[in-house]
Parts: sequence; C-alpha cells; structure tokens
Amino acid sequence: MEKKRILYISQEIVPFSPQTDISSISRKLPQVIQEAGKEIRAFMPRFGTINERRHQLHEVIRLSGMNLIINDVDHPLIIKVASVPQAKIQVYFIDNEDFFKRKATLQDANGEYFDDNDERSMFFGRGVLETVKKLGWKPDVIHCHGWMTALVPLYIKKLYNNDPHFAETQVVYSVYEDAFNKNWDKNFVNKLKFDGFNDEDLEGLEDVDFVALNKLAIREADGVVQGSEEIDSDLSKFISETEVPSLEYYSEDSLVKPMDEFYDSIIEEALVEK
Repeated sequence: MEKKRILYISQEIVPFSPQTDISSISRKLPQVIQEAGKEIRAFMPRFGTINERRHQLHEVIRLSGMNLIINDVDHPLIIKVASVPQAKIQVYFIDNEDFFKRKATLQDANGEYFDDNDERSMFFGRGVLETVKKLGWKPDVIHCHGWMTALVPLYIKKLYNNDPHFAETQVVYSVYEDAFNKNWDKNFVNKLKFDGFNDEDLEGLEDVDFVALNKLAIREADGVVQGSEEIDSDLSKFISETEVPSLEYYSEDSLVKPMDEFYDSIIEEALVEK
C-alpha cells in the first residue's frame, strides 16, 4: 500500500524558532508521523532571525527561480532547506528579500505587528503550494499551523480547486492562542481578488482581525485541531457550531495517536464522498 503523504506548513518550527506551542508541535509531529509510516514534508518561512550558517541552510536551486505576483508586484521565490538534528526530516524554507530578510519574525522590536503580514502570509502560502507542485509531490493532507498559514485552506479550496495536483488533498487547520492585535490592511480583500477570488469566497473579511482570519481557515478546512489548551472563546464556539470534523486539545506527549487517526479519518471520509 502506498504511504499517505502529510504536508506540514507552519509559521515556526524548533530549532529554527523559539519554543512555543506551534514550533514545538510542528517539530514533533512530522517526525513521529513519519515514524508511524506516513511520508512527510515540512515548510516554514525563512525569517531573518534564522542563523543560516548554524542551521546549515542551503538554497535548492532547482526549486528556486519562480516569481509570485502579490498585489500586482513580482516577488522572486527562493527555496532553502535544512535538516533537523536528531531527526530524519528536512525543513524547506520559503524565502524572499522583500518579506523575510528583516531581522524579525512577525513583529518589530517594539512588538508591533508588521503592516505587510497579510502579503507575507499570501506569499508564504502560495510559495509552499507552488514548490510542492514543482517537487511533484502530491499530499493527501495539508496540516497548517499558525495564523500565517490561515490562507492555505482558502487557496486549496478556491484557487487550486481545479488543479489536478491537489485534487484529492484535504486540509487540516490547527487553531492556537497566538493572536495578533493589529488588523490587516484594509485593502487585503482587493489583494486576494487580484489572485482570482470573488466576493463569496472572501465573505467575513471586511475587517481582518485574528478571529475573522481563523474563521475563514476553519470554514474552508476539512478538519480542525485545537492546538493550544486555551483558544479564543469566539473561535471555540465557532468550531463547535460548524460541521467541520474537529479534534480536541491533546498535550504534545499524547497527541500522536489521535492525530494520526484523525488524518486517516479525514482521508477516508474524502474517499467515501468521491
């Protein structure tokens, strides 16, 4: 039997990022799910805080060289890769000087969220999907971690819905308590329309705050996971009221078996519906 393929997209992964709920789970899950018999790939942004020499990042020339248009501007896509010590996994990095060269992640030195986090999120999500296509690797499940990945379910279900590469791909979105407190650019909806989305696709994004962005991801996902022990009460209520299959919170030490079974159930449900 062919191995099932799980694509992990995360805004942070240990040891390339400080330890948080997201970075820790995004480090452990790929390894243990691979050990459980599935094939995996993992992606994160190449933030300027990452020491390339220490972590031995190197550019993957055959995957680099594409340009992505974000808000009518061309941005070169650079792909780098590094191995995770003590684990037989590689992490691919989405890089671009305009979005990820700065020596920071999502906030500046004063704790203010960057004004272009919306475009950085767009570039990151599309960059991963285009790179996976170039790899020729078709994921059965894409598991997204962190709000910077929240647009991926929308891209898969509305923009790449007729792309044979993702025809059978299911999307799982993990909700964490890593909220941002600054609404995204008011022109964000128009930026997405430039990509090809319509008003119906973007319902609820008139004012893009943390809750609205996560509701969009939940609405378009095939499965939702509570990634932190405590999450926004509005989002918790929204998850309980949707028909999207969900997995309750499990600690990192007890997550593996239920998560592996959740992937299988999502894949099986998709096969039943075909």
